[in-house]
Amino acid sequence: MKKGLMLLSLLSIVLTGLLFTTKNVAAKEKVYQIGTDVTFAPFEFQNTDNEYVGIDIDLLKAIADDQNFEVQFQPLGFSSSIQGVTSNQLDGMIAGMSITDDRRKTFDFSDPYFDSGIQMAVRKDDTSITNYHDLKGLTVGAKVGTESATFLEENQEKYGYKIKVYEDATGLYGSLKNKALIAIFDDAPILGYAINQGEPFKLVGQPEKGNSYGFAVKKGENKELLEKFNAGLKKLKASGEYEKIVNTYITQSPTNETMKKIEPLKKSYTIASDSAFAPFEFQNSENQYVGIDVDLLKRAAELQGFTLKFNHIGFSGAVQAVESNQADAMIAGMTITEERKKVFDFSDAYFDSGIQLAVKKGNTTIQSYEDLSGKKVGAKVGTESADYLEANKEKYGYTVKYFDAADQLYDAVRVGAIDALMDDYPVIGYAIAQGQELSTPLERISGGQYGFAVKKGQNPELLEMFNEALKEMKRSGEYEKVLGTYIHDGKPESSTVDESTFTGILKNNYQVLLKGLGKTIILALVSFGLALVVGIVFGLMSVSPIKPLRFIASIYVDIIRGIPMMVLALFIYFGLSDAIGLTIPDFTAGVITLTLNASAYIAEIVRGGINAVPVGQTEAARSLGLSYMRTMQKIVLPQAIRIMIPSFVNQFVISLKDTTIISVIGIVELLQTGKIIVARTMQTTNVYLIIAIMYLILITALTKLAKSLEKKVN
Repeated sequence: MKKGLMLLSLLSIVLTGLLFTTKNVAAKEKVYQIGTDVTFAPFEFQNTDNEYVGIDIDLLKAIADDQNFEVQFQPLGFSSSIQGVTSNQLDGMIAGMSITDDRRKTFDFSDPYFDSGIQMAVRKDDTSITNYHDLKGLTVGAKVGTESATFLEENQEKYGYKIKVYEDATGLYGSLKNKALIAIFDDAPILGYAINQGEPFKLVGQPEKGNSYGFAVKKGENKELLEKFNAGLKKLKASGEYEKIVNTYITQSPTNETMKKIEPLKKSYTIASDSAFAPFEFQNSENQYVGIDVDLLKRAAELQGFTLKFNHIGFSGAVQAVESNQADAMIAGMTITEERKKVFDFSDAYFDSGIQLAVKKGNTTIQSYEDLSGKKVGAKVGTESADYLEANKEKYGYTVKYFDAADQLYDAVRVGAIDALMDDYPVIGYAIAQGQELSTPLERISGGQYGFAVKKGQNPELLEMFNEALKEMKRSGEYEKVLGTYIHDGKPESSTVDESTFTGILKNNYQVLLKGLGKTIILALVSFGLALVVGIVFGLMSVSPIKPLRFIASIYVDIIRGIPMMVLALFIYFGLSDAIGLTIPDFTAGVITLTLNASAYIAEIVRGGINAVPVGQTEAARSLGLSYMRTMQKIVLPQAIRIMIPSFVNQFVISLKDTTIISVIGIVELLQTGKIIVARTMQTTNVYLIIAIMYLILITALTKLAKSLEKKVN
């Protein structure tokens, strides 16, 4: 019986191919036979003129036209299309086919062209169901064998409903209309289309994340067809044509016809963000912060009418800024996880991420994960890539090496310190576009979703404004244009300046580098001036004849010297600000940190300088009737100062170098300026060479000054 059905299916393929043969295909490169479903509205179905239309049909036609190939659609049904591809009767299929690991064993998939999701619908007049908890004790329905049915089974105990499954949409929708069911679950676009066609339903809640749909070919075959599909899909998304096709069929849902305007509750919102995570946030060649995150949020502010102020402080700093109420929200390519949901409230997902393996260009030894056995693979700390590598290292036999920043990670591959790296796929694509000698031998792995975040329980109106604006941007096609600006064909927005050489980097960035150097010098001067005052006071206390003063000075020095400066900076900027309920500006926090740190060492320099003066001179002065204060003023300190001056200059040089650590709280000093430039240009060697030269010139000048002062004093 099964063989007979197979023969009938293959016969139908041949007959349908004859019926659907089109004329004038000679001008195209090749004609591909594409299987599709018979009826799966709004993806493929017959319109009133008995023509096959839908998202899948229109999308593939547009891609074929753009990429100069011809398609002949074979509407055989989902199962027959699968058989047609696996038996080489068809070149590919597009039928709202979810990309799953099981199917990857048989098919090669394109980039996802539609992110599906399941959603609940109830009768239009039903006001009793507002969330899943309202379903307790009631009967809900789904189509057999679907993601919706699986979702209902997995959550049945949690919400206490009864499940009834149906073979097709007719039975499912009819049961809801005649009140045999209280609610139904189906793919969100399918429900949206049904409502648009007059079904008396309404959608409840937000869609649950589902699998993405992909265009499929038989595994190992028609690779060029997949490449053409992916290239055409990127073009359609960048031009906005993709959104137009989708909107033709499913954007008329009553749930998002118009954008809802939300009233801001603050005059201005402070948004924390990363400082170097291209293509999501980075400085362009004009030294302005741009990127997917920046552009989306700025447009959201325009649409919803609220004012925002960005603070590009780095990912970790942004997290702490929101937690300590230094910022109202953060957007920094932040993956939505269950752990983070305990601390943050998230917006709707604005980007579906994915991770990918990359190797040095020309490396042909790694073509699968099995080839990583015995090799070193790198990832950034705390990322999805790091989690994936850690979870699979025993399976594939590699070792994992962690890095704090992208430039370190990518340089490690370049110099051969690691054999491969794993990172978010758009970040890798951006790096390649900027000249990194990398290749991606393996398909990317679907990852989490990025979200805009606020502190749990705070600023709910800000989340709502972002969500409404995001829906509007997706409806209008602006969302795809923003993505296309930065990751279309893997290329970012073009720069008018050549930054691939030492001269190009210097020419285009000398102003911002000098600004960073100025910030470094000001930080060092202000903090060191204050540290001199504080350090001298505690230094004098440490040699005082009064025991409590010596004890206080000793405790102060031990505490400050015992705390790493980075920890101290984070505590002052985030912890102390939260404790006193007052925001400490980053520059002020940096000055306080550097002052405290340097003052502890200056106190020891003062103590050592005073103790270096022979004690006999002090005793002689006291025996002549001079008071302790006059002895210190006239006898000890003049000699001690001569001893201390070289050490003071040396400590100033150390404070100057220590300003690099303060960048952790977002101060854009010289090193942080360099990191920002590296994030945009990926020119690690040239940028850090320039910074090293600038530090070398400055510190050499200070060293010469110290020697000159020492000579004059002597």
